[in-house]
Amino acid sequence: MSCRFATRLRYGALALTLALGLCVAPAFADDEPVDVELVLAVDVSLSMSAQELVIQRDGYAAALTDPAVLRAIADGAHGKIAVTYVEWAGQSTQLVVVEWREIASPADAAAFVRLMTANPPRSARRTSIAAALDFSARLFAGNGFRGAKRVIDVSGDGPNNQGDRVVAARDRAVAQGITINGLPLMTNREGLITPFDIADLDQYYADCVIGGPGAFVIPVNAWPQFGEAVRRKLVLELARDDELAPPRVVQVAAQPGTDCLIGEKIWRNRGWIDLQ
Repeated sequence: MSCRFATRLRYGALALTLALGLCVAPAFADDEPVDVELVLAVDVSLSMSAQELVIQRDGYAAALTDPAVLRAIADGAHGKIAVTYVEWAGQSTQLVVVEWREIASPADAAAFVRLMTANPPRSARRTSIAAALDFSARLFAGNGFRGAKRVIDVSGDGPNNQGDRVVAARDRAVAQGITINGLPLMTNREGLITPFDIADLDQYYADCVIGGPGAFVIPVNAWPQFGEAVRRKLVLELARDDELAPPRVVQVAAQPGTDCLIGEKIWRNRGWIDLQ
C-alpha cells in the first residue's frame, strides 16, 4: 500500500469519525433535562374485567393530577418529569397509549390524562412481564429527554407466563441503569379466582420483577386502594429521600425465595383451562 493511499484512508476514517460525532452529539445535547423519565407500564390481560381496566386507568389519571404529585414534580431540581403510558399483556401485546410528554404543570398533567383516557383500554391474552420490561426499556432511547433517574413502573395481577424469563428481562433493564418499581394487583374479583392467581404476588414482584437503586413494591389488595397506591408510589419516586417517610412497601429480598417461574409452570400445567 502506498503512503499516499494510506494517508487518504487515515483522513477518510477521521472524517467519517467526525461526521458520525456531529450526527450523534446533538441528539444528546438537545435532550430536555428532567428529574425523572418514567414509563407507566400497565397490565391489560384478560384476567381483569372491563370495569377493572377502567378503574386502573382512572387511578393513574387521578394520581397524575393529584396536588401532592404535582408538588413533588415542582420541587424537583428541574421541576419537570417525562412520562409515557404503555398497556401490555402477552409477549406480542404492548401498546404506547401516550407518547413521551413533559409534565411540569397542572395543565401538562391534564393534557396527558386527556390523551390517556381518550379511548377505552383493550384487553389481550396472556401475561408477559418480561416482554413488557424489554419493550419499556427500549422506549428510553432517543426519547428527547435526559433524566436524573429512569424508572419503569409495572403493574400487573399475575406472574409472567409467556416469553423470556422475567428475571432475565429485569436484569437487562437494571444493567442499563433503569429502576423497576412494582404495583402488584392482588385484587381477585369476588367469587372468581383463577388457577393463574398466586397468593404472594407481592413477594413475587419483590423477588423476581423489581430491581435497581431504591426499587420497591406497593401491593394493592383491593380496587378502592388503587388510586391512593399510585399516588403514594409517584410521590415516593419523585420526592427527595429526606422529605417523606416511605409508605409500606415490600423490599427486595437479599436472596430470592420465590419461584420466579411459577407463572410459566402454572400455564404449562393448566390442562383445558385457557383464561389469560
